[in-house]
Amino acid sequence: MAQHLLVGSVLVWLCLSHGKRFNEFGVDGGPAAKELVPKFNIFKKNLSSKLGFALPDIDARQLVATIISAKAIGGILFVFGSSFGAYILLLLLAITTPVLYDFYNYSPEEFQFSVLLSDFLQNLALFGALLFFIGMKNSIPKRQIKKKAPKAKAV
Repeated sequence: MAQHLLVGSVLVWLCLSHGKRFNEFGVDGGPAAKELVPKFNIFKKNLSSKLGFALPDIDARQLVATIISAKAIGGILFVFGSSFGAYILLLLLAITTPVLYDFYNYSPEEFQFSVLLSDFLQNLALFGALLFFIGMKNSIPKRQIKKKAPKAKAV
C-alpha cells in the first residue's frame, strides 16, 4: 500500500506539473508543442524509413493534448487503484519516453545529454513501478465468498 501511495503521489505531481503546460497550451500548443515537434518529426522520419511508407501528419496541438489527457486520466485512475489507469500510463511511458528524452542523439560531453538521460531513467523507474503494481495487483487472489454448508435439521 505504501508503494502504491508513493508512486501515485509521484504521478499526481507529474500531472500537476503538466497542468502548467496545459495552462500555457494556447492556440499553437505552447512550449510543450514547440519542444515536441522537432523530436516527433525525427521519430516519424526514422519510423517511416523502417516501415517503408510515410506516416500521416499529426497536429502537434492534438498530440500534446492527448498526452496531457492520457497522463491525467491514467494518473487519476491509478491513484484510485485501477489497473486500467496503470496500463494507460504504461502505454504512455512506452511511447513518449524514447521520443521525448532522446539522450542517444547527444554526445556525453553535451549538457543536454545528462538532463535527458536523467529524465529518461526517471521514466524508466516509473515504468518499472507500474509493472510492479500490475504484477502485485494480479498476484493477489480475488476474495472468494465461501458458501456455508447447510445445517443438518434435527428430526
